[in-house]
Amino acid sequence: MIDHRIIFRIIGQLLFIEAFMMLVCLIMSYCYGEHDTLAFMVSTMLTLCGATIFKYFGRNATNDLSRREAYLVVTLTWIVFSFFGMFPYLVGGYITNITDAYFETISGFTTTGATIVGDVERLPHAILFWRTMTQWIGGLGIVFFTIAILPSMGGGSMKIFAAEATGPIKSKLHPRLSTSAKWLWSIYLALTLACLVAFWLCGMDWFDSINYSMTTTATGGFATHNDSFNHFNSASVEYVAILFQFLAGINFMLLYMVVFKGKIMDLLKNSEFKLYITIVLVATTWITLLLIYGRGYDTEGALRASLFNVVSLLTTTGLFIEDVSSWPTISLLILACCMFSGACAGSTSGGFKCVRGVMLLNVLRNEFRRILHPNAVLPVKVNGQAIPNNKLPSLLAFFTASVLMCILIVAIMVMVGVGNKEAITISLSCVSNVGLSLGDGMSWGMLPWGIKWALALLMLMGRLEIMTVLVLFTKSFWNEN
Repeated sequence: MIDHRIIFRIIGQLLFIEAFMMLVCLIMSYCYGEHDTLAFMVSTMLTLCGATIFKYFGRNATNDLSRREAYLVVTLTWIVFSFFGMFPYLVGGYITNITDAYFETISGFTTTGATIVGDVERLPHAILFWRTMTQWIGGLGIVFFTIAILPSMGGGSMKIFAAEATGPIKSKLHPRLSTSAKWLWSIYLALTLACLVAFWLCGMDWFDSINYSMTTTATGGFATHNDSFNHFNSASVEYVAILFQFLAGINFMLLYMVVFKGKIMDLLKNSEFKLYITIVLVATTWITLLLIYGRGYDTEGALRASLFNVVSLLTTTGLFIEDVSSWPTISLLILACCMFSGACAGSTSGGFKCVRGVMLLNVLRNEFRRILHPNAVLPVKVNGQAIPNNKLPSLLAFFTASVLMCILIVAIMVMVGVGNKEAITISLSCVSNVGLSLGDGMSWGMLPWGIKWALALLMLMGRLEIMTVLVLFTKSFWNEN
């Protein structure tokens, strides 16, 4: 039987943190003297009230968190966080209905970056910073962030980590999960600060440097200008963005080994990283040649445009510097494959993840070998370590669930009048947490309200890797035994 008290207690702890995040934005709003001060004041109070109520109902909770409770608390945390996170938009009148406000908020926390705001430059500074902060906190995970700063998460930190962490293989840097979380968040913070300074040195002001560094390292995609990085018209800014999007797509465990342990060879020998960088090089070279010989680009311009968009979509960031809809059709197919693939597990990116690609390639290779040697024992190995047999059905289940969810959402959108091409692009973008611009005069705000709620669920499933959410809809999850 599920103990609701411990779930209420944990969500209450998390909401206090969200209230503190709003308080930071309230202070920023006061400093800028803009008209969103009241919105953050009211939102902070509402969130504090919500946190107090959850903590009250979670009083006297035990410290034992079962696996089912861990999956439930992770999913509910993202839902509840997004619910309270939409208040600054609604109270301030920047988004006028609950559907759009919730869509914008969950798009931020899941680092999807799909926005229903047509003109972001009309928003005050604190609201823009709130949008960016939701992505930065969601980058490594809301609950994982809390594990790093709270001494206890109800005695079930490892179960929560397993439910929220990305990738099929869960690993830790330290026997204590809280210590591992602190080290990973240290890497994340250091990466963000380095990106911030690099943007500032390239000519951005401090506000833009802070926002774009946070959304870049979170591989989120929210921008403070309508034309994203095109606003700066700077090659140096774009190359910095390419570098930090690429770094944010690497497994943070590997980054830790490189930065703090100096083990560069661990990175270069890693199977997932090798596939990751291979995809970047092959896709960039292919598209660069298509742009040079098919669209008349100069070499540097073609290389920069293709590299930026390949890295942006592969890491599921969704930032842009070119209108790719005018590119050759084959380049769009390449970018779509990058979008579905995603970068490395254990990073801030979404998508299928390169480590699963490595596993699938190994399974395929073993099948060819098994044709010639039917009785051979052929384990699937990643980085020289055999993958347990129970991981392989999970790999197939994840792929199947992803495809089926996309097909279902596409079918629903086509039924309500969305074009076939747009429906496929939208569903793939949401399940991979990319949130790229729709183009062709279409925006996310134009979608029917029911479709927005379906896409909000799809974004959540994509961020929590499908199964964490879908398991809640099974009968066996709610059975007492």
